Amino acid sequence: MLDIHLLRAQPDHIARLLAARNYVFPLAEFSALEAERKNLQTCTQELQARRNAASKQIGNAKSRGEDASAILAEVAHLGDELKQAESRLDQIQAALQHTLLQIPNLPHSSVPEGRNESDNREVRRWGTPRKFDFSPADHVSIGERLGLLDFSTAAKISGARFSLLMGPLAHLHRALAQFMLDVHIREHGYTEAYVPYLVNAESLRGTGQLPKFKEDLFEIPRRKTAELLLENQPAAATLPWNGPQGERDDDDLYLIPTSEVPLSNIVRDRIIDPELLPIKLTAHTPCFRSEAGSYGRDTRGMIRQHQFEKVELVQIVHPAHSYKALEELTGHAETILQKLKLPYRVMALCTADMGFAAAKTYDLEVWLPQQGVYREISSCSNCEAFQARRMQARFRNEKGKPELLHTLNGSGLAVGRTLVAILENFQNADGSVSIPQVLQGYMGGIERLAPRNA
Repeated sequence: MLDIHLLRAQPDHIARLLAARNYVFPLAEFSALEAERKNLQTCTQELQARRNAASKQIGNAKSRGEDASAILAEVAHLGDELKQAESRLDQIQAALQHTLLQIPNLPHSSVPEGRNESDNREVRRWGTPRKFDFSPADHVSIGERLGLLDFSTAAKISGARFSLLMGPLAHLHRALAQFMLDVHIREHGYTEAYVPYLVNAESLRGTGQLPKFKEDLFEIPRRKTAELLLENQPAAATLPWNGPQGERDDDDLYLIPTSEVPLSNIVRDRIIDPELLPIKLTAHTPCFRSEAGSYGRDTRGMIRQHQFEKVELVQIVHPAHSYKALEELTGHAETILQKLKLPYRVMALCTADMGFAAAKTYDLEVWLPQQGVYREISSCSNCEAFQARRMQARFRNEKGKPELLHTLNGSGLAVGRTLVAILENFQNADGSVSIPQVLQGYMGGIERLAPRNA
């Protein structure tokens, strides 16, 4: 969330910066709300002063034995006016808050300006794409020839955009996640976390998924679920949970779209000791996305699914160090690709292609030989104070005053897409797939996956 004081001070400048993100800032609406807020705040202050003065007059009149009924009537009238003004002020504040929650982060000055992904800027490449002496297949054909990747059964079980991995391929998927975690924990200094896969709305607001991207989430309506459970129970039965203090029984939960959400919210509503910074966290979790706006895109295979797994990297840092941390975090994700010997490139996303909460983003794109293109496998972002302001995640600065932290996140990596890249880059003419050397120990010494008829 943006700083409302900045919006009040420089609304035209902020509108221009947001226009570079293809976002039209509702300047007229914001200005009208702000004008009414100022008037109402002045009005309530004047009413409070008048009521206080009148109350003092009542006390003086009673002490002198005088009739105070007229002043009492005035105080009652002022009280009614004040309640109306305060009620309207609350409505205005809520409307301003709603507006703020819809506004994306401001782009950092180093972000290239652009209108779409074609304006993203290549920063560097690593590795040379392999030259095949046969026509390379895509991961769907490879997996099906191996007899280990099954989309039709997954569709029967769950529907479109799900996959079923079996045997050594499922083992390879697990090995990848374990390998990624080990590297980030042992070499990069992250602390592993096991996090909830269901989160509340406040957690999603904190990281920016709500309210703007609700349609992309899988929602679990708790009240409806409870009522279904109780349909055939005795009349005296009660709801099967009592949430912590402040949590309603009917608060809905959401399946996490990424473990960035629970990891970042660990510092929500906290003031962190600066000596604990930076906080570096990693988690391996499933991720669930409805992909509401992506129908017709990547419908074949494992590139874009409703359920997938990621090893996520999150850093919580001092604001002065966040751009150094962004380079470091991006490098940590790159290390995984380098150890796997997968060619990739790093792209600086342009203003219009960045995610909602990001101030600056690097995408890592891995080479897929069958398509002959680089495809995204990780997105590493510095959100500056955007998420921290929503979460009220702070630290005490050198003056002892609370100050907002900066948050960063990135995939280190998306496990399914890494599996796709291995299948395609390490395929052989006989239909087998070689296992990258760094994974062979995780695979019990297996060096290749062979077709079922081999």
